[in-house]
Amino acid sequence: MWYQWGPAGIGGHLVDPYLYSALTRLTSVPTALRAQLLERGDLLERLRRGLRGPEVHPRLSKALAKLDWSGCEREDRAAEKTGVTLLSWDHPDYPATLRTMADPPPAVYLRGSLAALKLPCAAVVGSRLCTVYGQNVARMLGEDLAQAGMAVASGLARGIDTAAHEGSLVVHARAIAVLGTGIDVPYPSENAPLMRRIEETGGTVLSELPPGTPPMPRNFPMRNRVIAGVSWAVIVVEATEKSGALHTARFALETGREVFAIPHNLTSRTGVGPNTLIQKGAKLLQQAKDVLEELPEALRCMLQQQERLPGHSLPGGAVLSDAAKACLAALRPDEGRGVDDLCASTGMGAPQILAGLLELQMSRLCVELPGMRYALRRVPEESR
Repeated sequence: MWYQWGPAGIGGHLVDPYLYSALTRLTSVPTALRAQLLERGDLLERLRRGLRGPEVHPRLSKALAKLDWSGCEREDRAAEKTGVTLLSWDHPDYPATLRTMADPPPAVYLRGSLAALKLPCAAVVGSRLCTVYGQNVARMLGEDLAQAGMAVASGLARGIDTAAHEGSLVVHARAIAVLGTGIDVPYPSENAPLMRRIEETGGTVLSELPPGTPPMPRNFPMRNRVIAGVSWAVIVVEATEKSGALHTARFALETGREVFAIPHNLTSRTGVGPNTLIQKGAKLLQQAKDVLEELPEALRCMLQQQERLPGHSLPGGAVLSDAAKACLAALRPDEGRGVDDLCASTGMGAPQILAGLLELQMSRLCVELPGMRYALRRVPEESR
């Protein structure tokens, strides 16, 4: 398949998209060096044929000489037959926000829908080893931003990323998962069902790495840069001192994105990152509307034109049972509690507590954590 050269290219050229996707294999080459070839489709074609061209950085030239161009094209055509969409840098549907980066991906691989990539987007990122409080905040932000009309991006990792994705799934076509692996390699593997849910609900799964790429440490900073690239703002919920979430925030700052952070307890290990960001000038975030109020006027108009979707208040004005109310009063957003603990604090038996917890889960008022512990998602005003 061939596409007309994009807006930053040379008018009149027809460029083979597989020339760009071949460059995604050069993961050992700095992205800034690869980016020098994006506006030179003519040079790419010469290099593919093994001909000499204008001056090319020695490191890039050496990598290109080893590239199996035909093999790359075969791999990508095979991936497309499985439902993967390839968007080369000059494709009209290539995410517009990525074009504003100094070193955009030469091509991206996509599963699911393109719809979320056309919306104003906020990234919600944070630590894998997070607290219950952090999970609840990430899930709440994912829900609220999605209901306000925004797309929500994250990296499909454990912890904060997973919670943010789950929150954004309450609205069709709002979730964006950016992988640090090939588009066909869910990582961690336990999140394969979550990745399928994102696709099935009209969301987007995105990677700049070729299909089959396994998880390798050097690929995740590249992933973090793309998370920042597709977003208007990056929200750091929890992060240790050397967390990848801070790398995402740095990429965001370098490319003119807004950075927000959730304040934390000073003794929290995962609070060091967001607290430090706030100290250095990131905007303190308390709720999703803080992000919405900072949106440029054009993006606010886009959101106002969309139908605002209702939140998760109890359907039909339903009233909670006594058991559910007792559980709701005993649960906390920042601490998981077991069934025995809830029995002791409420004076109810285990069957009543389990029935009450199920009711709260169905009403999306609490979440189940590992080890059959439960925590409050959030308490709507009408339920207090």
